[in-house]
Amino acid sequence: MLAHDDAGDGPAVVLLHAGVADRGMWAAVAAGLEATHRVVRPDLRGFGDTPLPGEAYADADDVAQLLDALGVTAATVVGASFGGRVALELAARHPDRVHSLVLVCPAYRGLEVTDPAVLAFGDREDELVEAGDVEAATELNVQFWLGPKASPDVRADLARMQRRAFEVQLAAGLVEPAPRPERVEVDPTALRVPTLVVAGAHDVAHHRDVATLLAREIPGAELVELPWAGHLPALERPDAMTDLLLDRLGRVPVSTVD
Repeated sequence: MLAHDDAGDGPAVVLLHAGVADRGMWAAVAAGLEATHRVVRPDLRGFGDTPLPGEAYADADDVAQLLDALGVTAATVVGASFGGRVALELAARHPDRVHSLVLVCPAYRGLEVTDPAVLAFGDREDELVEAGDVEAATELNVQFWLGPKASPDVRADLARMQRRAFEVQLAAGLVEPAPRPERVEVDPTALRVPTLVVAGAHDVAHHRDVATLLAREIPGAELVELPWAGHLPALERPDAMTDLLLDRLGRVPVSTVD
């Protein structure tokens, strides 16, 4: 089972973290939701307190199995970046488990990365990791992914989470057999769930393009751009993200769409 936090009472909300973080990125937002909602925050495989064993797996299946174990039949699923991609995969593979989606600066395999900034970042991160300089790779991620509203404390917290992810994932790379993540295909036009897509005005071009594409292709989806946000608004201004989610949760009925 995925390491997780489960607190609060009311309709269930699942918060899925970005690939540079773990469930701790949602701590402040979760605190603002728990008075009215049951909030589940897992660490996906290879992040935080969840190991990455050498076996085949799909993140969407892991989340569905966690919901089974917790007795949650369906939930509003909020995913940031990589967590947004997992949220999409959950909605595609286990549609009965998702009441509604909130995709925050989401990742999506259906749009090729051509953004020079993202490509250069990936190349530099690979160079640093291959050289064994995890600290420099961690700092690179913090500088690249956090927007201008992030405080020094938030930057330090993200560095801690990213450093931990590197530790778990690099250790898993030494295991035989290696972890084998399954590629889950998502057709956004086939999704039938109320969806809000959130973009950050200061995010990189690729993720802004992903947000625009998903909002266009998911039937009935809404797009909101946050003028102050970078790639991780839940860390940059958790109060604003909490307000946005509470507003969304109050407006979307707790039911699936036919």
